[in-house]
Amino acid sequence: MKVSRRRTLGAASLALVTPSLLVGRESLAQGATPAPEGSLFHKFRVGSLNVTIVNDGSVNRPIQGLVANASPEQAIAAARAAGLQGETLTNPYNVTILETPQGLVAFDVGNGSGPNPELGTLHANMRTAGLDPDRITLIVHTHFHGDHINGLLKADGTALYPQVQRVMVPEREWTYWTDAAEESRAPEGRRPGFANARRRFAPYADKVTRFAPNADITANIRSVPSNGHSPGHTSFIIHNGSDQALVIGDAITTPAFFMSNPEWYPGFDQDPPMAIDSRKRLLDRAATERMPVVGYHFPMPATGRVERIGTGYRLVPATA
Repeated sequence: MKVSRRRTLGAASLALVTPSLLVGRESLAQGATPAPEGSLFHKFRVGSLNVTIVNDGSVNRPIQGLVANASPEQAIAAARAAGLQGETLTNPYNVTILETPQGLVAFDVGNGSGPNPELGTLHANMRTAGLDPDRITLIVHTHFHGDHINGLLKADGTALYPQVQRVMVPEREWTYWTDAAEESRAPEGRRPGFANARRRFAPYADKVTRFAPNADITANIRSVPSNGHSPGHTSFIIHNGSDQALVIGDAITTPAFFMSNPEWYPGFDQDPPMAIDSRKRLLDRAATERMPVVGYHFPMPATGRVERIGTGYRLVPATA
């Protein structure tokens, strides 16, 4: 595995959001209501390894505008075909936690503390699931959008995970978001993300370790390049024996839209042609290998198997 370390980081802030997506099958209401315990986490196994998907909260967003290259009518029709009603969808944030003898591995860290009380529930929901956040010793990032890295810090700007041993980041993602030249030529709306990345990683400067595409992160985790949503977006395969599961981050978001129509893309995909190529490649692999997938913005249980249907795919949610 190719790794390197970086020690110089700066300050500022951002509240990046990702596309409107779905939350649990039990929670399609338009208003904010207390979530049932079953929608807060989902446990499954990869071989002998225990994996828990933990919800970090959710927000509601309008369907219109979700798909950048489809009409509102097409998006509504896709939602109705998936059995969804209303003009909005609930966008969940789901963090994957892997249990190992050395401690817990977190794939991204959620939103952290902020003004929206519906978000930043990761630690409370981990405890409900029987997991101690203080046991997280390794953090592995898919990419640097705010809803995936803001949870690195407490409200006062100090490290929320001082006990962590390593913070693993995709090399290409790190290079992009720490490049002053990229920042200077980025669209205005994207520029706060550069300062936010510097600020969020600053307390972990001596723990940040960059990894190359297709690297072995640990004996049971391998990186899978899935660029497009962001320059270095990365997915991960958790494997043990003959079993495996694919943690896809934001490479595939709302299944009702971007699985059934893999050439559609949300406005937050930074490089749409590349994102579409990554999405198709991951969907084909997951369907061919009958490998469970885990989506950061999937409806809880946020995991299931991918099946081909017509010219697209569908997610068959896990039931246990």
